[in-house]
Amino acid sequence: MSYLKFDKNQLVNLEYSLQREIIRSNRAGSYISTTLSGCNTRKYHGLLVCPLDELDGGKHVLLSSLDETVVQHGSAFNLGIHKYDGDHYEPKGHKYIRDFDIEVIPRTTFRVGGVVLTKERVLVEKEQQMLIKYTLEDAHSPTVLRFRPFLAFRNVHDLSKANLYANTRYTEIGNGIKIKLYDGYPFLHMQFSKEVEFIPAPLWHNGIEYPKEQNRGYDYKEDLFVPGYFELPIKKGETIIFSASTSEATTGSLKQKFTRELSKRKHRDTLIGSLTNSAQQFFVRKNNHTDLIAGFPWYGAIERQTFISLPGLTLDLDDQETCELVLNTQLGYLKNGLFPKFPGNPGTFYDSIDAPLWFFWSVQQYYRHIKNSGKIWEKYGPHMKSILSAYKNGTDFNIKMQENGLIYGKVENVALTWMDSYINGKPVVQRGGMPVEVNALWYNAISLALELAEAEEDKAFMDEWKDLPALVAKSFVDLYWSESRQYLADCIDGDVKNWSIRPNMLIAAALEFTPLDREKQKAILSTVKRELLTPRGLRTLSPRDANYQGMCQGNIQERELTIHQGIVWPWFISFFVESYIRIHKRGGLPFVKKIIEGFEEEMTEHCVGTISEMYNGNPPHRGKGAISQAWSVAALIRAYKLLENCEE
Repeated sequence: MSYLKFDKNQLVNLEYSLQREIIRSNRAGSYISTTLSGCNTRKYHGLLVCPLDELDGGKHVLLSSLDETVVQHGSAFNLGIHKYDGDHYEPKGHKYIRDFDIEVIPRTTFRVGGVVLTKERVLVEKEQQMLIKYTLEDAHSPTVLRFRPFLAFRNVHDLSKANLYANTRYTEIGNGIKIKLYDGYPFLHMQFSKEVEFIPAPLWHNGIEYPKEQNRGYDYKEDLFVPGYFELPIKKGETIIFSASTSEATTGSLKQKFTRELSKRKHRDTLIGSLTNSAQQFFVRKNNHTDLIAGFPWYGAIERQTFISLPGLTLDLDDQETCELVLNTQLGYLKNGLFPKFPGNPGTFYDSIDAPLWFFWSVQQYYRHIKNSGKIWEKYGPHMKSILSAYKNGTDFNIKMQENGLIYGKVENVALTWMDSYINGKPVVQRGGMPVEVNALWYNAISLALELAEAEEDKAFMDEWKDLPALVAKSFVDLYWSESRQYLADCIDGDVKNWSIRPNMLIAAALEFTPLDREKQKAILSTVKRELLTPRGLRTLSPRDANYQGMCQGNIQERELTIHQGIVWPWFISFFVESYIRIHKRGGLPFVKKIIEGFEEEMTEHCVGTISEMYNGNPPHRGKGAISQAWSVAALIRAYKLLENCEE
């Protein structure tokens, strides 16, 4: 029996099937994403979405959808579905769905009278090619299948509109056609594993709607071009493969290729199996670089999230090689002791005060894994030294160590920490000055570097830095800790201390090197548990705060106002679990296990088999933001492994 279970009786219910999305990447930047019913509800959905460096480097939807039609005795039954104005869905192919399974790959079963047809999809690893396998499981009369491709040829952030300058001409190729709507794009090759007839019937399908975009306050109406349709007969028990690719396929080997790709897939038969499968989707291996996509469907790489995600997505899954490849790739982005927020984007800013310090934390986890101080200090030591020196002596955004040993950074109207939402060019939560987690990470970074330097007998480094941890620790406790409140200030700017109860102080309690004694760690953990913990992660602000916002909804400005003012972020879960186990030892395991097992139900909600970027702060904590986020998945994997290691 499948671990990821869906109510068969609800599959024909659009309220059920449209709220559950699917995503799969090719580990080179391309992806496929839609809903259980096959109805695209976002402009980011599509059957073949590819990064196109030759255009703008962004992701582009080439093939939006493929409508299948079963033809028997002259009657046609269209299995496709699109939304139009006024909650009108046409055709209504969802009513023929009888089963859906995704333990290995998405597999949909349709029944039309006596016809039973299954459809299975794979995205070819590291190639811009999508394969669909159709099997006629049962039929009592001659059967024909008809396929209508809906083409977009546009950036994922844009929408296609009917126009007169699209190149609607096609060229016949082996068992199919190729077409390119606009200059600069590659050809889309659509082919089958057997001989097929293509009937040209060019038509713009106008006014297709994406309700998720409508709810988010964006333009949501699109026109898609259909060049015609493919038609071929199929016999009971027969299997055919459809291929959509940016290069011409060898049609005679499509079935073997599908089988090979299927054999590479991880089974999603447990929680950790689903998370492992999801973890593999975020890596992009291209041009001798290995990067991490922060989340699907709209994010590229975000440096801070790369460093926070990396150990959970690699080391906790015994993938040391990928961890090293990603770390090495990031070194090329370092400048003036800082990493860019969005690496690889022209003109990106280096406005992440914490990203370089999270780099230390990521290297720290790698070091604990390989236990080779010589390799770490030789490879990463020079970069660690340059970061520490930049912070000590001063770098961009007024980031500099103060006389008390703590790090300060502030520029008006620039959010330097992970809480970086903006409205009208101004941060919702600026946190300028001395954010609590930045100085906790600073203490951890210096302590780690000194441990490595001592192991490798780097006397010059030790002489320069050995006295600093004591100063930083004393200043940290003196300035951030409140004995009466029993928790840490969230940010300090001059004489102003912000005592909002936020999750950032948890980082200080969870780090390996912390300036806090056990009693202070325990007190912080109690505050976080009482005020911020939910079944989906930690709230960004206590519900008792006057500024608390518990629902992420409305247009972009309304959403930006909420996401760091009470919305839940799962990425903190691993730090909560790590801190909780450290304080409560084995006595805390039942509570930790309950937290982790609480995510089981999320595996069949929002985006199947993965964890969303954020969740509403108010129950029932619905998934929000990106449907699959790297640091969310990584946090749960890390928490799972921390629990597993402690149980052993």
